[in-house]
Amino acid sequence: MTETTATGHTNNDHERHPVAVVTGASTGIGEATARKLRADGWTVYAVARRADRLEALAQETGVVPVATDVTDQGQVEALRDRVLSESGTLDALVNISGGARGTDPVGEAQDQDWEFMFQVNVMGTMRVVRAFLPALRQNGEGTILNLTSTAAEHAYEGGSGYNAAKSGERALTQALRLEEAEHNVRVIEVAPGMVHTPEFSLMRLGGDQSKANKVYAGVEKPLTSEDVADVCAYALNLPHHVNLDLITLRPVAQAAQHKVIRKG
Repeated sequence: MTETTATGHTNNDHERHPVAVVTGASTGIGEATARKLRADGWTVYAVARRADRLEALAQETGVVPVATDVTDQGQVEALRDRVLSESGTLDALVNISGGARGTDPVGEAQDQDWEFMFQVNVMGTMRVVRAFLPALRQNGEGTILNLTSTAAEHAYEGGSGYNAAKSGERALTQALRLEEAEHNVRVIEVAPGMVHTPEFSLMRLGGDQSKANKVYAGVEKPLTSEDVADVCAYALNLPHHVNLDLITLRPVAQAAQHKVIRKG
């Protein structure tokens, strides 16, 4: 008896499911991506700092919860050791962890906000990639997917810290693709525009819900976490020789980074 795996290949019943590590899996796009890959038949290690949310996700979907702060090298190494000791390999590393903090202009920039954004978006991505890269090379058909942002493409007022961090993550991703092609490691970048998630704008705006609501006010159908997760899963499930190097997605109402159609 045969079955079709998440990667589109037909295998016998005893063949293992592909294994993915998804960071940022406690909320938003990371959570939705972990759910989608589980539904597609992947074994998913769901990674984030908030253990309680990961446990709830595990109970609902069957992901493997691993509470980890990607800005802590020791915790990243412990994550790697656990995944590889349990699974023996890794097929896909999905770096969703990230975030923005503050909207100050450069002249009023707060060091702690910039340090947070660089640690979680750039340094965190680097640490997790560095930890798992030997296993992805050894796999023979490993994939790394990094979630950046359209903020990496065009700067905007009040966005300098996030623009800089996501541009840095994009540069890391582009260099990584060049470095790892000879090892047959596929490197994908997904860059969403306006996505209405529960926490992104809320965290960026210091927990002010009224300000966070205004970000999406009047915008018909901004992207959802599930929209972005579907795109991530599609790219990961394609045959390995097909690399969607860069996928930019926006809602129709966001014609460009600087042009958003608002009604009402």
